Amino acid sequence: MANYARIASTGKPKVVIIGGGFAGLELVKSLRHAEAQVILIDKQNYHTFQPLLYQVATAAIEADSIIHPFRKVFDDHKNFFFRLADVQCIDTAQQFVETSIGLIRYDYLVIATGATTNYFGDKLMEEKAIAMKSVEDAIQLRNTILSNFENSLQLDDPEQLNSLMDYVIVGGGPTGVELAGALSELRKHVFPKDYPELDFKSMDIHLIQSGGELLKGMSKEASLKSQQFLEEMGVRVWLNRRVKSYDGYTVTLDNGETLITRTLIWAAGVTGNPVNGLNPESLLKGNRLQVDEFNRVAGYENVFAIGDIAAMVTPENPQGHPMLAQPALQQGALLGKNLMRLFAGQPLQPFVYKDQGTMATIGKNKAVADLKLFRQEFKSQGFFAWLIWMFIHLISLVSFRDRLAVMMNWSWNYFTYNSGNRLIVGKQRENVPITETITHKTVI
Repeated sequence: MANYARIASTGKPKVVIIGGGFAGLELVKSLRHAEAQVILIDKQNYHTFQPLLYQVATAAIEADSIIHPFRKVFDDHKNFFFRLADVQCIDTAQQFVETSIGLIRYDYLVIATGATTNYFGDKLMEEKAIAMKSVEDAIQLRNTILSNFENSLQLDDPEQLNSLMDYVIVGGGPTGVELAGALSELRKHVFPKDYPELDFKSMDIHLIQSGGELLKGMSKEASLKSQQFLEEMGVRVWLNRRVKSYDGYTVTLDNGETLITRTLIWAAGVTGNPVNGLNPESLLKGNRLQVDEFNRVAGYENVFAIGDIAAMVTPENPQGHPMLAQPALQQGALLGKNLMRLFAGQPLQPFVYKDQGTMATIGKNKAVADLKLFRQEFKSQGFFAWLIWMFIHLISLVSFRDRLAVMMNWSWNYFTYNSGNRLIVGKQRENVPITETITHKTVI
């Protein structure tokens, strides 16, 4: 006998959503007044505001400022049901989702599983590098950075000191650029106060980009300005370089050069995170699901995909829309309206992406912004772009509490450079055990 998850039926159409990222969250909001039973499945019980993960990793804000429980977000949605579960596969013939808590039947299925880190098949890199896709990743990176300096206090050997104090960031997109800038500010303003016995002039930050420019997809002005900002802050920017291998200690570049670090941060790309059970023909390059202009998965009438997992190929976007928050939010909002049109027997409206631009912050008073306002392009670099970046990220957080907490942290850090979040709590990454490679200082 099939084991079904315990969800009381309301007699209304069941819309099952897999994934509570930006797309899934926006879809649930859009279906608030729908005559439907809206069931969200996620392996976490909270939504993560991923654009600020790097600030958790660099101790600028606490993790609970960028995560919010689904049940709290939708506590006033009478048609909302949440189940904490891992999705194992989909049976489209019998219309149910197989999960770790049992089967969940659907009338309409929406896949919003987002993307995961793409290591391009390098298993050793996957094992040794630290990614930036989850709160756990961000906290682990924070723990690792702080533990590295604590361990550095016990070292005399210059190479071993460099291995702990130097950082290599792979990927020159927004995540890599923002991390490099944040680490540089910590190196200048914060770490010397915390660890006065260490010489932070020897702390090197390397940003490696496979292409010839940073922030690919943004304007040339933004790319050049971000590189200028980083280099002025002492970050070593490597363009047209690829990481050939990393064993947890030595980084080997494609030109044969090597760098020494125990901490490599991988921000070099993402790939779709599909669910088992769909036709392989629906899966395109990059593990994204092919969808039509209504976000229906190719070959299905009642299965949809939104957000990073969805590849809606158009002449303007031959690879699908960019894997960013804005397309995900817009697709989630429209699909909610289209599902209600389906319930009412009305025709669906096609999705048209409204590109609102892209931003990245490099540090205090330093950011780049390519915005599209009232069908006009607007470009800004420096202090004004930084203000825009702060405002947009603040208002995009889920709750007023989160906005207030982040604003207070930012305000305090702006004037004092003294965040109180430099705590080692939980796991850290130790690729090569310290005891195997160091000579300790003489005990004082």
